[in-house]
Order: sequence, then C-alpha cells, then structure tokens
Amino acid sequence: MARRVVVTGMSVVTALGCDLSEFWDNICSGKSGVSRLERFDPSEFKVNFGGEIKDFHPEEHFDPKEMKRLDRFCQFAMAAADKAIKQSGIDFKSYTDPYRCGVIVGSGIGGLNEIEEQHARLFDRGPSRVSPFMIPKLMVNAASGNLSVYYGLKGPSSAVSTACASASNAIGDAFRVIQSDMADVMIAGGSEAAITPMGLSGFARMGALSTRLDSPECASRPFDRDRDGFVLSEGAGVVLLEEYEHAKARGAEILAEVLGYGMSSDGNHMTAPDPEGAGAARAMANSLRDAKLNPSQIQYINAHGTSTPLGDKAESNAIMTVFGEGSKTVCVSSTKSQLGHLLGASGGVEFVVGVMTCLQGIIPPTINLDNQDPDCKLDYVPNVAREREVKCMLSNSFGFGGHNACLVVGRI
Repeated sequence: MARRVVVTGMSVVTALGCDLSEFWDNICSGKSGVSRLERFDPSEFKVNFGGEIKDFHPEEHFDPKEMKRLDRFCQFAMAAADKAIKQSGIDFKSYTDPYRCGVIVGSGIGGLNEIEEQHARLFDRGPSRVSPFMIPKLMVNAASGNLSVYYGLKGPSSAVSTACASASNAIGDAFRVIQSDMADVMIAGGSEAAITPMGLSGFARMGALSTRLDSPECASRPFDRDRDGFVLSEGAGVVLLEEYEHAKARGAEILAEVLGYGMSSDGNHMTAPDPEGAGAARAMANSLRDAKLNPSQIQYINAHGTSTPLGDKAESNAIMTVFGEGSKTVCVSSTKSQLGHLLGASGGVEFVVGVMTCLQGIIPPTINLDNQDPDCKLDYVPNVAREREVKCMLSNSFGFGGHNACLVVGRI
C-alpha cells in the first residue's frame, strides 16, 4: 500500500504578499497584484505592466556574499522554502536523517536575470568580465541545488522544467518519491523571475500577453469574453511534504493531504492547447483515479485559467468532459486573475491556495469576470469570494509544449 503524503509547511512569494496571511487575505478580498513595472523602464515595450513583486528585499534573507551567488528566481525559492520549513517545525540540522530528505523545485526559465546581465557584460566589457558565478546562478536546478546545500539534504534532489506545469510536476514528483519510500520529507514547488526586458519582450512579441495598458489591474480576466492574453508575473510557491506517520511521530501540524497526481501531454502544438482540452482532461482524470475519487467528490478546481482566448475555452471543455453533469455544481476559479501568470511557479502558489481553501472553507474569486464568455460555461466564482466547505480540490497546471499536471488535495 502506498504511503500517505501530507503538507506540513507552505509559503509564497508573490505580488500580493510574501507573508502567507497577508497573501490569503488579499486573495480572498479580490485584490489585484498587477501594476506598472518599476524594476526597469518599460516605456518602449508593447506591454508595460505585470505581477511584479515590489516588497521583496533580498538583504532581509541573505548576506551580501549569498546575494551575489543567487539569481532572483533562486532568492524567491529559498525565501519561500525558509518560511515553509519554519512553519513545519522541522529541524534539518539536528532531527532528520539527511538521506531521507530531498528537494524538487521547478522553474520554466531559470536565471533569466543573470543571462541578461552577463550577456551585457560580455559585449560591453569583454569575456574576462563575465561572472564566474554565471552558470551556477542561471541553471534551472539552482534552486534545488542551493536548498540541498544550505540545509544539508542528501536524499532525492532534482529540478523540473515543464514550462507552466513545472511547480505542479515538482510537487507531484516529490509526492511520488515519498509514496515510494525513497524519502520521508521533501521540499517542493516552483520559482520564476522572468519579468526582465528580454522576458517581457519575448512573451509580448509572440502575442501571448494582454495589452490592456489603460487598466493593468483589469488585464488578467480569465473566462471573460474580452480577455486578450495573460499577464507576466513572478514569484515562488514552496511546500514541505512529509510522510504521514513521520509527521505524526514528531507532532507536526498537518495542513492537508496530497491525494493524487496526474500527467499527460497534448501532443498538439508548442504553444496552443488542444482545442477540446483532451490532454488536460486526461491529466485531470488520471489525478482523480490516482486519488481514488469520483469527480462528484471535488468541490473546487483551481483552474490554470491564464486569460488566453484558446486556453480558457480548452480548459472549460476539459472540465466538462471529466465532470459531466457535476460540472454544473463544482466551483472553478482562477487566481491568475489576481496574481497574473507566474509561469513555472504558478502551480506552487496555486497548490498553496488549494490547501488554504480546504482549511478555511473560502473559494477565491475570479476577478475581472464582467462578461462571461458564452463558450466557457462553468461557475467561475465571479469577482467575490464564496464560502463553501471544501473537502477535496483539484489544481490544474498546463504548460507550453503541451505539458499537463494536476494535483488533488484533501482536508485531513
């Protein structure tokens, strides 16, 4: 029989807060974290706004030497992991067998800040001025590697890069590692810091971003008739997963249980989803089967819901395929309406939202849903949070390349 896996710690770094309580209050009140960018001058760009984190101060988390060795995406991951570990109450230095503890943290892009900075150095000042820290800073596995080193963890360690499904795949893979008795404790999640000149211009040039320049806070509008693309954001979502008996033995507070994990691939297009959502439907069905649950046992779905014309419709079709008549009663919402799209970190943050929904009995709203697309026919909890008992929820993440990853979380 597979071992049970529970959540004992979690944290986020987002444009709506880097403190879990503040973040949840802002989510439930329907606030937007989207605003004009400030880290660089965006005036010449087609898009000048995003979900930029303005209250993250790395000097509060790292000494100057550490800051020089960590890209922004890695700083986000380590800051979030530190808070998740503290919430869990685990002491890696004195309590836990390091060979039974590991890390899987995903990122869709990795150290884009470092790539741009060192590229400029190379052409402005020559190859001898390129930083010796460049490669270990920009690697997608830098977050997992640095966390393993910092906490002295010697168990399974890897990094996942499946675009916008990265964090959900990382959490799902960590879930499997504990289930299969390769570890008792895993740090898992995702981190991203792609709001850079190159990142912003690249996504804008491919036509993926909203261009609602007159009202950035209204730009991310999943399932709305007038949606025109997603909003680029940054941040991290990290959780501490633990084998159930291990958590009980040390007296840990158990927040929720991971019940199921499903994956699939669209096999359709590098950036466009399967129009009918067939791949997404398969991943959802796989996660429910893994959890040994019927669709009727799910009260809430945190949708991938990026606010793209094709994606939202495809996901709605997928939900209707899997849930059938139950799709009329299940609550669906997209917190990307408030946060924007954190790319490879989105699934980590949304997993935390799912756990909070189970704990608090409050379903976050889909804000900016003023004119529901008639092709999107579900209950998307428009604009105002809703109280509802949630025993089990489903978290969807779908990435460029056709990567689909779904997680089922339950109250314990």
